[in-house]
Amino acid sequence: MDKQNRVDAVDEEMASRLLPDTAVRALGQWWSANEAAYGDGTPGAHTVLYTPGRWAGIAPWPSRLAPVTGSGDAEVSRAEVARTVADALEREAFREALVATYVWGKGKRGTPAGSGPSTLRGILAADGLDATLSDAVTTLREAGAREAYAGLLGKVPHLGPAFFTKFLYFAGLALPPAQGPAPLILDRVLAERLHHLAVAVGRETGLDPDGASVTWVWKRWNWSSHRYRIYLSFMEAAARQLARTDSWPSHARPDLLERALFGIKLPTPT
Repeated sequence: MDKQNRVDAVDEEMASRLLPDTAVRALGQWWSANEAAYGDGTPGAHTVLYTPGRWAGIAPWPSRLAPVTGSGDAEVSRAEVARTVADALEREAFREALVATYVWGKGKRGTPAGSGPSTLRGILAADGLDATLSDAVTTLREAGAREAYAGLLGKVPHLGPAFFTKFLYFAGLALPPAQGPAPLILDRVLAERLHHLAVAVGRETGLDPDGASVTWVWKRWNWSSHRYRIYLSFMEAAARQLARTDSWPSHARPDLLERALFGIKLPTPT
């Protein structure tokens, strides 16, 4: 069995098994600790801290974000970003929507001359950015998340999946796709969680005993559009699995699972 066939077999086994009991318990514990914040079954209350002054010179700057002329830190929640993006997309202000999702995604990480404002300036200066973002939104709405992902992959220098899936995620909240699963954020941390689960399945079944094939596809960045589809399908099915338990809200959306997986360390299945 070659590497791709091993990966395909592990994917099929994961789709059948979904979350192991150890993960279900860990996620249930996360929900018990966070129910007060996310009682509506969405991660809308998920708030990040950022420093507006670090982003001076970034334009267009969303009016719902704190002014860059202010001092100190500010907070912005997923729900606030969702409203910002919905308003921007209604005006076809695609850059404004991208800025809001990028600032939320970066938070206080990075440096002024590094992976934060400097990188965003480069992204905003890319040729054809408006058309690329517009096409991605149209593709998302008409053809689905995987196709929109494929259209953005490698398209804009320095705008990789970890951040353009944030753009797609918030765009999907405003303009749900006509078919297929809703887009979710996929970054290094979420990929590590899926890698963890896939390695365990590959070892337990003997399909990928040393985890080499799984590691080949669940890398730290630049995942294929096929891998993104696998991720979305797994997350939707796993969210339904959790909803059937007593330890997870039955009305929760898949993005609540994404938020929870980001925030926990999965135990090694026994």
